[in-house]
Formats: sequence, structure tokens, C-alpha cells
Amino acid sequence: MNKEDSPVLVYTTFARLDDAKRVGDALVAAKLAACVNISPGMIAIYEWKGAREVADEVAMIIKTRRSLADAVLAETKRLHPYELPALLVLPTEGGSDEYCGWIVGQTGSRS
Repeated sequence: MNKEDSPVLVYTTFARLDDAKRVGDALVAAKLAACVNISPGMIAIYEWKGAREVADEVAMIIKTRRSLADAVLAETKRLHPYELPALLVLPTEGGSDEYCGWIVGQTGSRS
């Protein structure tokens, strides 16, 4: 597998489960992601515009390939309701050849 096809994970969070589902569905439908994992029930503690915040959030992990990471970031940001969404590309080390191949196949030709 070439480097551009190697899997990466894109991490983001949402305030609402419905928003995470909407964005995740759009990414899979556009063949930008092979799969998204959505995990509700997370608590975030952070400072925003000078105020300490504690909020319920929904975490999402987007499974894609390195060559699509920039497009995934752009589309997720476009669809995201946050003013400044958390968007981090996490490289992976290894993985099963079959699963990595599946990610490539699912993100192959965009519709």
C-alpha cells in the first residue's frame, strides 16, 4: 500500500448527536470516509472566549486515507455547526491489510 492510501483517523466533536450523524452520513455518502464512529456521552472542559466551559459532547472518529485528509477536513468544517470545530488528523501505524484495503475501496471513486 502506498503512503497516500495509508489510513488516517480524523477526530472531531459535536454538541449534538443528530449533527454528528448528519455530517458522518454526508462524509460516507461522498466517499470521503469509509466509516465514522460516533460516541455520545463525552464531557469536555475547556476555555472559550475567556470563559471556562463544561459541555456534553459527541466524539467522532472518521476513517479515511491520507490522500483524502484535506478534503475530509474541509467538508467536515463546512458542515460543522461549531464556529471552531476540533479537527485533528491522526496518523496510524500498521493495521490489517484487509481492513486497510477496505478503507481504500470504500473511499475509491467519489460520486
